[in-house]
Formats: sequence, C-alpha cells, structure tokens
Amino acid sequence: MFHRDPNRSYPTETESRMIIRFQDCDPLQHLNNSKYFDYYFNAREDQVAKLYDFNYGQMFRELKTSWVVYQHQIAYIRPALVSEWVRITSRLIYYNDDTLVEEFFMTDDAKTHLKNVLWMTSKYISVVTGKRTPHDPEVMDYLKATKLPDVDYPAISFNDRIKEIKNQLFPTKAI
Repeated sequence: MFHRDPNRSYPTETESRMIIRFQDCDPLQHLNNSKYFDYYFNAREDQVAKLYDFNYGQMFRELKTSWVVYQHQIAYIRPALVSEWVRITSRLIYYNDDTLVEEFFMTDDAKTHLKNVLWMTSKYISVVTGKRTPHDPEVMDYLKATKLPDVDYPAISFNDRIKEIKNQLFPTKAI
C-alpha cells in the first residue's frame, strides 16, 4: 500500500512501452477498439506498482474498498497497428472525496503521432456494502501525491483536452 514520503516528489505522469499483439487486432490489423482498455488498464496497474508502490489488490484486502469504473470518454484518433510499438501515458487529472478521473493516451513509439485518448471516471466503493464511500486517508495521500497539476478538469471539455495534449506533444505542428 502507498505510504507517502514527505521528502520525495512523485511523478505525476507515467509511461509504458508496449507492442500491439496480433491476437488483439481486427482483420484490418488495427487494435480492436475494446482492447485499448486492456492495454491502458494493464499499463496503469504496472506503472503505479512500480513508481508508487501502490497495489490495488492490497487496497482491496486491507481497506475493503475498490474503484469501480463509472464512465469512459474515448477518442480513436489514429489506429494502433499489429506489431507496432506504442507508448502509453497515464495520469490522474482529478479527484474528490469519492471519485477520480484518470487520463490515458497512446502514441507511436517515437511520440510523433497521437493515437488515442481516454478519460476514465471511477467511484470509490466499499466492497462490503457495494456503495460509494469516501477515500481512505492513505488513498487520499496517494491521490494528492500523484495528481497532475494544472488540469482544470471540471472546466475543460474532452475535445479541448485532446487539443492540449496534441499541443504538448507536438508544439511545432499547427493543430
């Protein structure tokens, strides 16, 4: 479980490099739309375990809580192709007492093309009652330490955020 070190700063953006598997692609050799979720979720789970020593299973067992996906917003910008190496970035862009929003995006390996963007909203629940519950103090420490600053989630639209991501990734290209 996460234990915040007050003398350490934590990265707010995490990245994984993955290869698009043949078994996950459609007949046109594009990553199947539903498989983006698997790639994102697996990357995020690996990233938070490595960078923050945060373990979802341990949270479930010790705190009797979990996050349940409430909503997705996803944009398919360019296809990810079979056998292509891609980079997956994930970051926490918003949280409150019982909700969090994670942002994911995928680029080609060289980071020259944005392929996909996902916002995932999750609710924090008690696995005992199945109802929403406030984040536990140690979970709030994790969220505070890892939230990406300077994203005004309540005020920005998903499409405007995609433009911001493109501008951050490709500042010399006209968007």
